[in-house]
Amino acid sequence: MTVESGKLHVAIVCGGRSGEHEISLRSARSVADVIDRRKYAVTVVGIDTTGRWHVLDETRFRQLTDTALPALDGSGSEVTLAPVPAAGQLLDARHPTSAIGRIDVVFPVLHGPYGEDGTIQGLLELADLPYVGAGVLGSALGMDKDVQKRLLHAAGIPIVPFLAILRSDWDADAEDVSRRAAKLGLPLFVKPANLGSSVGVSKVKVLTELPQAVAVALDYDNKILIEKGLDAREIECAVLGNEHPAASIPGEVCPQSEFYSYEAKYVDEHGAVLRIPAPLTEAESAAVRDLAVRAYTTLECSGMARVDFFLERATGTLYINEINTIPGFTSISMYPKLWEASGLPYRDLINRLIELACERYAQRARLKKTFSPTA
Repeated sequence: MTVESGKLHVAIVCGGRSGEHEISLRSARSVADVIDRRKYAVTVVGIDTTGRWHVLDETRFRQLTDTALPALDGSGSEVTLAPVPAAGQLLDARHPTSAIGRIDVVFPVLHGPYGEDGTIQGLLELADLPYVGAGVLGSALGMDKDVQKRLLHAAGIPIVPFLAILRSDWDADAEDVSRRAAKLGLPLFVKPANLGSSVGVSKVKVLTELPQAVAVALDYDNKILIEKGLDAREIECAVLGNEHPAASIPGEVCPQSEFYSYEAKYVDEHGAVLRIPAPLTEAESAAVRDLAVRAYTTLECSGMARVDFFLERATGTLYINEINTIPGFTSISMYPKLWEASGLPYRDLINRLIELACERYAQRARLKKTFSPTA
């Protein structure tokens, strides 16, 4: 692995041990295609489904097509990143004392557990490396939809009524859970508490469908959410920045089936219609952007996030559905599309995200690491 002199060396990290492994590869491939090679030297690091890290053959990796979503096969030089400040060295996994390359900043393009939930962010903090996106706390809050919603509610930000259910709750008394869920009103949506990309999500129209929906969600997480289904428009807004974040123009997702499913997002090119900008009044658009920034700061986000809303048709009430701290970066993903429509092209967006990562790192680097009491 060689690095061109004078260029910032960016490691794009993708894959991972989650149900969103394949989507991460698609997002990372898009970033690798667009990133400014005049400014950055790039290494693509793939984490396979067992959790092993590999430096990928970038030419082969970038040949992935939009219709092919293979998991990483374990090919490529296996590497590790030591969880100690070591000048950003990737180490040969077979010979841990041998460094095979230096990296300056990490761009995690990881979705779901073990990548978007604060775990890899903690490793990068220990390794003393700048990285794109939210820190440990913001990432963890963004991943756990239960805790996320409770904090948003405490901040006075409207959320959809929901129940958080543990596997043990369901196993102990499924009838009680069903009774409590029924009080929310039908239809219901059942989803894993710590996953995204609509993996494991089901729509429940009658209560007899609830056990199957719960079983599907529990395949992916030990904590699930049961939410009241709304007759609502799905609005999304992109946020960018650290201490003083800015919001993009809002967009609207119009699913062509029951809801915005995994297939509609990533497989079926006709699964949803994206309207950018969303057909909203000036007041509605301003409210979306304001709430997006409020949610972003409430949950201690930095770098980037996509905030998803429901706009109830009957009442015009705006609810936050969830926040995504590592939003999709595929060629059809809303986050880059929203910024493109707001005047920030994809390549410039990537540049800005890397700049924000370095700015946050520089701020933290100025903090004292030891305490010296004065007399």
